[in-house]
Amino acid sequence: MDIQAINTIMAKMKDELLPGQMSKLEKTLLEVLSEPQSCGVPKNEKVSIVEQFISAKKIEGCAKRTLEYYGSTLSFFEKNIGTDVCLASTDTIREYLIGYQKINDCTNVTLDTVRRILSTFYNWLENEDFIPKNPMKRIHKIKTPVIIKPALSDEQVEIIRKSASDNIRNIAIIDLLLSSGMRISELVRLNRSSIDLNSQTCIVFGKGAKQRETYFDPKTKIDLENYLNTRKDNDKALFITERRNRYGIYGRMTVNSIEKMVRDVGTRSNIDNVHPHRFRRTMATRAIDKGMPIEQVQVLLGHAKIDTTLRYANVRQANVRHSHQKYIG
Repeated sequence: MDIQAINTIMAKMKDELLPGQMSKLEKTLLEVLSEPQSCGVPKNEKVSIVEQFISAKKIEGCAKRTLEYYGSTLSFFEKNIGTDVCLASTDTIREYLIGYQKINDCTNVTLDTVRRILSTFYNWLENEDFIPKNPMKRIHKIKTPVIIKPALSDEQVEIIRKSASDNIRNIAIIDLLLSSGMRISELVRLNRSSIDLNSQTCIVFGKGAKQRETYFDPKTKIDLENYLNTRKDNDKALFITERRNRYGIYGRMTVNSIEKMVRDVGTRSNIDNVHPHRFRRTMATRAIDKGMPIEQVQVLLGHAKIDTTLRYANVRQANVRHSHQKYIG
């Protein structure tokens, strides 16, 4: 079935026919053009339209976790939309999003993430000429509450560091996250050659494989020196597992293993919501609190837009009051 031809016909006849007539026309075209296809791709093709989209995003350099999230979200959408994804109308997708929220009991934040993924998917379908018109263009951003996510206090940071101090590798990881503000996905990619202990700098690869230089403090330098001095292996990775795999060798730490380590340290510290990303937010808050220009914080964090940086950093109310008294009062 030539789905692209049907979509083209429907688009051209939209202003000529009544809604009931349009529905009948669509049904007739589907019945007449009986050769089964999906988005212009025969059903006997092994690669589905979603798989083609994932492959395209992989070539563009999307991270593995992003690709996995795209895949799971779109596969669920494809199974539950009730029609071919290329035939889905704006109203059909709206109904899907409403149903998705009811079934999964998710917040507007999660729902807007699904919306953004669908928008990216349909933009790609339109750009690749699988569909003549993007049904997501009329589905706008879902309003979400602005929640201030707190950074860690200086006292909490010291409690966490003390809880991790019995492990040379773990304290090095925590201090590097706290002083550099790098993403956990950037940290796991670090090699020994990525860091320069003398200049206290390291080269990271951020989102979209963008390279940037970031920095760490003297405390972290000492942590890294102590950790690397304990290493007897030849693995190029900066941080490796403490246990050997089934082949008898150590391997590069993963995002999941670092997240688990940080959660465990948070539990021992009796501090809620301790996770790697909170260290990043803490660094941004500290930097702004001490007077670093927001544009420089943006560069440190590797943000393309300054609005993203502003969401990460919390400005202490006491400093706002002090500034008001200084400049206004």
